[in-house]
Amino acid sequence: MFTLYKKKEVIFAVIWIVAYSMIMTAIRSNYGDESLPMLIGLAVFWILINLFVSVNRLEDKYGLKKWPRDMKSLLFIIPMWVLMTGNLWDGFELSYTGKELVFATLSMMIVGFVEEMLFRGFLFKALESKHGIVPAVIISALTFGIGHIVNLFSGQATAETILQIVFAVSWGFMLTMVYYRGGSMLPCILAHAFIDVSSLYGADNATVDMIYVVVTIVVAIAYSIYLAKIKTSENPNASEA
Repeated sequence: MFTLYKKKEVIFAVIWIVAYSMIMTAIRSNYGDESLPMLIGLAVFWILINLFVSVNRLEDKYGLKKWPRDMKSLLFIIPMWVLMTGNLWDGFELSYTGKELVFATLSMMIVGFVEEMLFRGFLFKALESKHGIVPAVIISALTFGIGHIVNLFSGQATAETILQIVFAVSWGFMLTMVYYRGGSMLPCILAHAFIDVSSLYGADNATVDMIYVVVTIVVAIAYSIYLAKIKTSENPNASEA
C-alpha cells in the first residue's frame, strides 16, 4: 500500500474514496446510520487510516498534531464555527433514541475524521503536490460535494440529495481553504464531526434548512475568497487559490 502511495498518490487517494463510498453506502442502505454495522464499518476505516498514517509517520504532513498557528489571520475560524451550528437553528429534535442514538452519534463523529482524511488529507495533498494548489482546491472540494450523490442509492430523495451536494460543495471549499491556509486538519475534523452529529439532534424545518444552505453558500464563497488572499505563517504566498 505504501508503495502505491509513494508512486501514485492520487490513485491511492481515489481507491480509498471509492472503497469508502461503495462499502459505507451498501451498509447504510441495508442497515441505516443508527445501526451497529454502520458503526463497525466506519470504525474499520478509522483504524486503517490511523494505522497507515502512524506507521508511515505522516501525522505532520496531514496536520494532525498541531492547531493552526496564525488564528488571527484566519479570523479565528469564526465563520466556520458559526455555520457548523446550522443544523440546530430550527431547534432540537432527536432522530433516534436509546442505543440507536448512541450508534448514530458515534458513527457521525467518526465520519468527520474519515472523510476529512480522505478528501482534505489524501486527495487534496496528492493533487497539490502533482497539479498545484488551484486544481487541488477545486477538485477536492467538488469531489467531496458530488460524492454525496451516492446517498441516492441508500434511498434518499433526489431533491434532498441535490441540496446536500450544493451544501457539501460549499463546505468542501471552505474546509479545504482552512486546511490549506492553517496547515492543520484538526479544526476541519471538529467542524465536520459537529455538523454530522448535530444533524441527529436538530429539528427538521424546510424553510430554516433552505436558509441555512443559502447562508452557507454565501459565507463559504466570501470566506474562501478571503482565505485565498491572505498571508499566513503556514502559507506565506497570497492569492494562490
